[in-house]
Amino acid sequence: MNLYNIKHPTQRVNFAQAVRQGLGKDQGLFFPAQIPQLDNIEQLLALPLVERSQAILSALIGEEIPREQLNQMVQNAFTFPAPVVKVEEGIYALELFHGPTLAFKDFGGRFMAQALAAVRGDGKITILTATSGDTGAAVAHAFYGLQNIDVVILYPQGKISPLQEKLFCTLGGNIRTVAVKADFDACQALVKQAFDDDALRQAIGLNSANSINISRLLAQVCYYFEAVAQLPPQARDNLVVSVPSGNFGNLTAGLIAKTLGLPIKRFIAATNANDTVPRYLADGNWAPHATQATLSNAMDVSRPNNWPRVEELFRRNGWPLSDLHSAAVSDGQTEDTLRAMYAAGYLCEPHGAVAYRVLQQDLQPGESGLFLCTAHPAKFKESVERILSIQLQLPAALDKHNRLPLLSDTMENDFAALKAYLLHK
Repeated sequence: MNLYNIKHPTQRVNFAQAVRQGLGKDQGLFFPAQIPQLDNIEQLLALPLVERSQAILSALIGEEIPREQLNQMVQNAFTFPAPVVKVEEGIYALELFHGPTLAFKDFGGRFMAQALAAVRGDGKITILTATSGDTGAAVAHAFYGLQNIDVVILYPQGKISPLQEKLFCTLGGNIRTVAVKADFDACQALVKQAFDDDALRQAIGLNSANSINISRLLAQVCYYFEAVAQLPPQARDNLVVSVPSGNFGNLTAGLIAKTLGLPIKRFIAATNANDTVPRYLADGNWAPHATQATLSNAMDVSRPNNWPRVEELFRRNGWPLSDLHSAAVSDGQTEDTLRAMYAAGYLCEPHGAVAYRVLQQDLQPGESGLFLCTAHPAKFKESVERILSIQLQLPAALDKHNRLPLLSDTMENDFAALKAYLLHK
């Protein structure tokens, strides 16, 4: 697999290098030089999740990883389902929260751990990533206990749900977590500064495990195929997919699936009050505001890292950017939507509710809709219980960690402090 740096297209790497490095020169994102058009979509959709995903990832990655080894990596990573549930006539939910940390990030995090183990070579590796909620847990659990891999996860202090925090800040061992006194964008900026420090990168074998890393992104392509495979045949025609969007890795993966040939008519990027992209698509002016804390905190991102990949896909495919619909949903609207969904018989959480609301508003006659449910409602127990006036029982995975003490360190928004922390374990 050949990839190039979107900022510096002359910088070329293979899959192994992209997985190990995470980012390219000047924090540029690596992107596949070629995405094949698959001519056997119907046959693929007839396969089980694991077998189909093995074929898709083999087509994307090529022969760089032997097929038998890649098959085992996928089998090790995708050990849980992604069911599609009918919510109302013509609208379906893709539930991506049935993995070990109850969030869609389990797909990408677990495959990335497998990929890095396969291509790591010798030497120390330090995973450094920022999380706005769910990435931290998926990465922490995917890499927990792996030898010679240290993990450091930055998150905005007080700006993720208590249960999200408990799920990845109670492990210890090779997992270190840092509550930064700032917002997610500041955490992400600290990660980028670390990658720009050549000496630091070399000293600790720096790598990133958020959706910057191409291995995570490619893994996420697979569940879009799984969604279409489960839909009734009549719902596959004129299918519109609404993606709750923060850092825009999830949408990028969907667009790659469409590029491969998956029959998706169009996508909707649903955001919360952090509406940089909806405003940009409306007026052509990229003008991020200060990040706002919302109910759908995993989407509290005003400078989405993956947006250059989205634009690159539209440019390369010759798709007009106007084909991407987008809208923002306020917290008040999110609460109203959660209540309406619950009254109709579907229990959701804020991120899924944002995607559902925009989908409902955007669907045209003759279209079918699919929205992504990216986390289990119990991960947002306090807000969901308050909004719906119900009591949620914690799944076993959450209950176990909820009983454990937090092991996080705290840090000012200061790169010098982060560098010292990384260098002195």
